[in-house]
Amino acid sequence: MAKGTRSAKPVNQTTPETDSTEGSGETPPTPVADSSSMGDMGQEQFPAFPSFAEAPFAERSSENPDRMPLSGIRVIDVGNFLAGPYAASILGEFGAEVLKVEHPIGGDPMRRFGTPTTRHDATLAWLSEARNRKSVTIDLHQREGVELFLKLVAKSDVLIENFRPGTMEEWGLGWDVLREANPGLVMLRVSGYGQTGPYRRRSGFAHIAHAFGGLSYLAGFPGETPVLPGTAPLGDYMASLFGAIGILLALRHKEKTGRGQVIDVGIYEAVFRVLDEIAPAYGLFGKIREREGSGSFVAVPHGHFRTKDDKWVAIACTTDKMFERLAEAMERPELASPALYGDQRKRLAARDTVNQITIEWVGSLTRDEVMQRCLEKEVPVGPLNSIADIFNDEHFHARGNLACVEAEGVGKVVVPNVVPTLSRTPGRITNLGPPLGNATYEVFRELLNISADEIKHLRSRKII
Repeated sequence: MAKGTRSAKPVNQTTPETDSTEGSGETPPTPVADSSSMGDMGQEQFPAFPSFAEAPFAERSSENPDRMPLSGIRVIDVGNFLAGPYAASILGEFGAEVLKVEHPIGGDPMRRFGTPTTRHDATLAWLSEARNRKSVTIDLHQREGVELFLKLVAKSDVLIENFRPGTMEEWGLGWDVLREANPGLVMLRVSGYGQTGPYRRRSGFAHIAHAFGGLSYLAGFPGETPVLPGTAPLGDYMASLFGAIGILLALRHKEKTGRGQVIDVGIYEAVFRVLDEIAPAYGLFGKIREREGSGSFVAVPHGHFRTKDDKWVAIACTTDKMFERLAEAMERPELASPALYGDQRKRLAARDTVNQITIEWVGSLTRDEVMQRCLEKEVPVGPLNSIADIFNDEHFHARGNLACVEAEGVGKVVVPNVVPTLSRTPGRITNLGPPLGNATYEVFRELLNISADEIKHLRSRKII
């Protein structure tokens, strides 16, 4: 099958959404953005977008797929939303062919999740996160659909799913069946609580994983209601990152043995794994880390501070040397003397006083002034960027972190570019989220050798 070709047009249909999918993310749909909702980014600044495409890293989107590190790997993404499917996005950025298998009516519910666009089957979230895919429609609730899916599995290397544990088995697509169709198959299974354990059948979403995994308990101010740790579904992304690592490890094992395996990731596990020392601190000393607001109980000043022009900066002084530099930036070097706050233990004991000194100093200056003075003295400092700040930041431009990509039926869309940056085999974005079913005919005709008449018959019965 020739890569990069398109055939079928999007289908103008909808489907009832089920609760069988794990990890949907947490941001509710929002209206189409207009120039009044762009903050500091006026419409007149939009012509700057082409500079993103011209950035050195962004230009690499045209790399020959055959030169990519995952060239020749075929991935089936049969999941919905983010947890799991984002792993497929990563693999696709580095050369894997990703076939997005969706229900013929409506497809992945993420097509309707987030900010709408001029395309009925694509929100901005879909366009960005379903990048580098071809859409193939199959109804897995029908026996003929399952048979077609198994033929596709037999010609693929990786399968990614994120349904509630037991769903694939109910469809007749358990691991034993899949392994028989393809002994070398690598299967990533992402769910809220994993494939085993007493909670395995519970619904799993990033918001719930943040809570269950211990992250949400830490978010907010002491004694107050815990807050959402950001509005992005971090757990979904983290679970997918661990899943992508697992896939690469399993593919390496397959190279050596010819045998595939299952990768099992619970979203809560991915969240729990990145919470540094809270487990050993409790296990050894019974210490329960509590909410610390915008600061930290292990360093001071270490937090977020408001500037005179009502903006914010982050300052991190984790060592005595860093605080000495901050005192110099404040033009109050005596603060870092041994008699005052030069020793970390003394600073921690006088936390409120040290923080108040910092609050007053930062509050007397604009953000640009604080940044300039701190950077001159090599104090760890950074602005709390809004997305408007990010679009205007020279470092984001220089690194090519924003890519301007043409989306079918929508026009140019700015999306986060590929991470990480590889010097010899960089990733690329070939396309944003595809129209529903855009590659169904291509895949069935060229990969599975199904006749045009049979494809037409399958369509008429809504199996594809």
